[in-house]
Amino acid sequence: MRMLIAEGGALAVPAADEEDFFAEAYPSLSRATTLAAGTGVVLPEVAKPTSVLSIAFRGGHTADHRLSWRYGRRGGIPVTPSDDPVRDADAEADELRAVESIWAAASDLPFAPSGTVRELDTARLMSEVVPALEEAGIEVIITGDRPVYRELSGEPEITVSTVESTDPDWFDLGFLVKIDGRTIPFEPLFTALSLRRKNLLLVDGSHFSLAHPALDRLRELIDEAATLGEWETGPRISRYQTALWDDFEDLADQSEPAVSWRATVDALRAESGVPARATPDGLRARLRPYQQAGLEWLAFLRQHRLGGILADDMGLGKTLQLLALVQHARETGEERPFLVVAPTSVLSAWRDEAARFAPGLRVRVVETSKPSAVRDAASSADLVVASYAVVRLAEHVFRDREWAGLILDEAQFVKNPASQQHQAVAAIPADVTFAVTGTPLENSLMDLWALFRLTAPGLFPSKRQFREDYVQPIEKGKVPENAEGAEFRAGRLARLRRRIRPLMLRRTKDLVAAELPAKQEQILHVEPSPAHRAVYDTVLQRERQKILGLLKDLDRNRFIVFRSLTMLRMLALAPGLIDPDDAAVGSRKLDALVERAEELRAEGHRALVFSQFTSYLDLAEQRLRDAGIAYSRLDGATRKRGDVVDGFRGGDQTVFLISLKAGGFGLTLTEADYVFLLDPWWNPAAEAQAIDRTHRIGQREQVFVYRMISTGTIEEKVLALQQRKARLFTAVMDDDELFAKSLTADDIRALFED
Repeated sequence: MRMLIAEGGALAVPAADEEDFFAEAYPSLSRATTLAAGTGVVLPEVAKPTSVLSIAFRGGHTADHRLSWRYGRRGGIPVTPSDDPVRDADAEADELRAVESIWAAASDLPFAPSGTVRELDTARLMSEVVPALEEAGIEVIITGDRPVYRELSGEPEITVSTVESTDPDWFDLGFLVKIDGRTIPFEPLFTALSLRRKNLLLVDGSHFSLAHPALDRLRELIDEAATLGEWETGPRISRYQTALWDDFEDLADQSEPAVSWRATVDALRAESGVPARATPDGLRARLRPYQQAGLEWLAFLRQHRLGGILADDMGLGKTLQLLALVQHARETGEERPFLVVAPTSVLSAWRDEAARFAPGLRVRVVETSKPSAVRDAASSADLVVASYAVVRLAEHVFRDREWAGLILDEAQFVKNPASQQHQAVAAIPADVTFAVTGTPLENSLMDLWALFRLTAPGLFPSKRQFREDYVQPIEKGKVPENAEGAEFRAGRLARLRRRIRPLMLRRTKDLVAAELPAKQEQILHVEPSPAHRAVYDTVLQRERQKILGLLKDLDRNRFIVFRSLTMLRMLALAPGLIDPDDAAVGSRKLDALVERAEELRAEGHRALVFSQFTSYLDLAEQRLRDAGIAYSRLDGATRKRGDVVDGFRGGDQTVFLISLKAGGFGLTLTEADYVFLLDPWWNPAAEAQAIDRTHRIGQREQVFVYRMISTGTIEEKVLALQQRKARLFTAVMDDDELFAKSLTADDIRALFED
């Protein structure tokens, strides 16, 4: 430019420099000023930048890409700025914006002038971005071994199969998924579903979206069947997960189960699938229709080596149904003994019931943990009965024997998986395990998980998964952010009930024992005396402040909190239970109890009186003695339990004082037709069991139940808590009603609200 100005506006370019001039100087001169050609000179068009996308494949669905500029015949100019005189910065900026716009419109793959893409990003680059750029006239140069990418967009076709494995309790689970006729290998599909990926790229370049309802459902079922880390040998399904298999079949277009698996699933799908069986010849009892159905259900499960939970309402003859099963097994060729594990207090009941209903069975009760006693009993009996304590102490002896079946009576005793008791019975080898309990669910859904861990260990193999899938949404109200709370919880509850239904049999007295007389329940509100109220309120204010301050870390302070709650519950009964100096204050509950006991004596009725606290039974005993009312008593310190029970049955005592822990199970006391619950307990199932000591088969009189509640005390709050826990049991066992949470810090806080 300086030369043109100094020389008068003309520039002569030697012929030898012409090519360099037009390539290097001419473009920038043209952009800076207007040039005029001399005579015989033709000025060429100034080259504009054009885009070139270079893609180099490195194998394994990995590629490097780089955008560059081409000016005429000169290419490979990087997009990063430089002082190269041939470059037009404004035109390059416009071109870069155009390329980015085409890229963004074609794909959600992030735009970058250069970089490396892998796997699905490579497929998206080649399938979405490159065709759009080429259609817009942009040059694309590809080097290396270019795969052919194909998007599969058809409907997934799913086939599920089971194959018998070396473990008789498990079947290898096979999946075959086809999309657009292409068979999808299960391993990468399983991994992608488990890791919540949105798309899947196969080794041959085929790729497809995993956002499909059928694949979403497959992911949920895989999550339930097992976790990724637990399937080290490949996907499996337990013989106990027949309801889960139903869901797999509903999802699949085809299913190919193993022969034995199909036999089990088909039979469990409906009650009609359980074959009828004759009552064993050696059974000396006329089974009621529901008891016969129970025998057939138990025998069917045993035939298929499936365990289960017999959860009939209290008083419907669960022991008789199990004895019928043992008698049936003996008459059909079983030579190995069955083992019954039960609380010490009901061992004699098993022996007596067997002698009465199945006299042909050889029954041995093991009352010592000596190995010789266990071995002698097992070698000479059809039915061995032992306490939970004996089994725990002699676990190695019971474990060394093959049992035809394991029966866990009052199975709520082993609902804690961390306890030695639970671990001891879990180690006993038996073809089948049956849990027998009227309260399979007492406090939390984890009670159910623990019992199924013993009876059907493959039904819910992962404790963590069960907690996430059922406990958190149903009990705790925790649902995914994008899910509607009530609908999600209802769906999980329905799924849980569907899973457990084939392996749990529960009948209520209302449904199958219509001949039982009515049971009338009533709450008796008892107003404490002014002196009692003054003592209670003083302690309440002190304990309220302490407890509320400890709830931030309930797990650490649980013992202190519950000690305070227990003190308040005892104080609501009688101040003298806490401080002997307050004994003179008395207890209006006991006043009311004695008044009613006198009426019952005059009318010829008899009553069971329950309390959690033996110290309160001591007070009740003294009051009855002073009133001249005959009574019996049963608690944990009673040595000759059977003699005491028989004494009440055959005697004329008006009242039977019973501690809830000692008398809440294993008793039949239909001689009484009144029940008094002196204090409410956190768990309504424990109270229900106490009531049903008298409201059971054999009762001919209407049963009256009175819950005695001290007004204005913690007992009223406990009663409300009971109702929430009762809904938990009812929702899972008996109907579809959703329920509130189990005992939490919020529940305890509510106990102190005005």
